[in-house]
Amino acid sequence: MITSSQNSKIKLVRALLGRAKERRAANAFVVEGVRLVEEAENSNWGLQFALYDDSLSDRGLRLIKRLEDNKIEVEKVESSIFQSLGETETPQGILAVLNDSQLPVPDSANFILIPDQIRDPGNLGTLLRTAAAAGVQAVLLPPETTDAFAPKVLRSGMGAHFRLPIHSATWQSIHVYTVGLQIYLADMDGKSCWETDLRQPLALIIGGEAEGASEEARKLATQNISIPMSGNIESLNAGVAGSVLLFEVVRQRTYRVPHVC
Repeated sequence: MITSSQNSKIKLVRALLGRAKERRAANAFVVEGVRLVEEAENSNWGLQFALYDDSLSDRGLRLIKRLEDNKIEVEKVESSIFQSLGETETPQGILAVLNDSQLPVPDSANFILIPDQIRDPGNLGTLLRTAAAAGVQAVLLPPETTDAFAPKVLRSGMGAHFRLPIHSATWQSIHVYTVGLQIYLADMDGKSCWETDLRQPLALIIGGEAEGASEEARKLATQNISIPMSGNIESLNAGVAGSVLLFEVVRQRTYRVPHVC
């Protein structure tokens, strides 16, 4: 049992939970809670080790047994030390350190999401979760977008990180990834998404909450699109707007909606 806050695993977890720089240096990140550790295990993601304490549920204990059977290093931690680690208000008694082994971007992807300057972790997590549900093939994170592997983003993503290629990229790299695609930028002054043909191969840019899309994003975009709103509301937040637009793509592609000029 780990009984010291100076234990090397405890110090590593604190560093990974605290700063993106530490996550990049260690090429690792932390997930908290039974569900996310289960998602990682079910996805055959690389687990370095798991920690737990006496508060773990029966479901969590069964998970610990499976990890041990799969030769994953597992250690029990004194409750006071474990509780001091977690980012959640109601810790579930388990966390795991995972390798940052991102999924590859598929060749000839025809549905890409680019969250540009999204700084709110909850909004980014919502976008990632929705992207996974909508069948997005890759998410490209430009500079100035929050770290997708930060604890709050991972919790909001609800396992999307284990199903979806998520890559930080320079604008130069994004240009390369999106060659041959129509690039749609969500913008209040754009053409209605209901009147835009979203059945073709595309990338969708969702700008940040405060400042909107960057100048680089606007240069890359081939067309601006908007969400029609009949109510007296100026705009939607990035997570909601992105979700609406992603599923408009799904609707058009699934039901073969004819293009309206």
